[in-house]
Amino acid sequence: MFLTGGNWWGCYIGSLINLSAITVERYLRIVHPICAKKKLRKWMIFFVTVFAWVAGIVVSAAVNSSTTEVVNGICLARVYWKSQAARIMFGIWYVLSFYVFILLNFILCYWRILVIIRRQAHIMAAHSDAGQNTVQTQLKQIEINIIKTMLLVSVLFAVTLAPANMYAFLNNVTNVGLSKNAVYAVILSGYVYIVVNPFIYATKFDPVRLVLKRLTPCNKMAQPLESIEMI
Repeated sequence: MFLTGGNWWGCYIGSLINLSAITVERYLRIVHPICAKKKLRKWMIFFVTVFAWVAGIVVSAAVNSSTTEVVNGICLARVYWKSQAARIMFGIWYVLSFYVFILLNFILCYWRILVIIRRQAHIMAAHSDAGQNTVQTQLKQIEINIIKTMLLVSVLFAVTLAPANMYAFLNNVTNVGLSKNAVYAVILSGYVYIVVNPFIYATKFDPVRLVLKRLTPCNKMAQPLESIEMI
């Protein structure tokens, strides 16, 4: 478990699945609010949360247990594959599932959210007079925050997780190995994004920031929850 990296790899995969699920949940609540309010239940969110971490552990355990052996007292992790074809297919599947798909998920979901916000801003502008400029300004600020969030989330994900996924692809498809220090570096690069991601929403995304302020005991906010949910 420890020598093969199973203790961290499962959590690493689970965190990526969890980030993707959170993005889809935000997409449903903003782009399809009526449908989400009627059909999206708390038990579904709890189920997806549990599934994310269980799936990560299952993938890690399945791969490590079937491709690891102890030779001369040394634990050789993910070396003894049943065939080279299986190793190549896993490398391609891993990169597509936990890098390409998640990156596309970020871009598409946040792009649709941005389209909806822009449409609402145009409708408000068409039906508002000079005395409602404050509403237009707020909608414009929300639009700018979403653009910043989308760019930060997508670009940072693409940059920080590229080394780890490039290593996974090369290691499984071309058998190119790296030194231990290099492996630790690419893994650390991936964890940087996982750690930074919540702070992006806490500092750049107003709905999340407002909720966090309400949860702070020493902070008193006059804005009701209804206004946050509308955002």
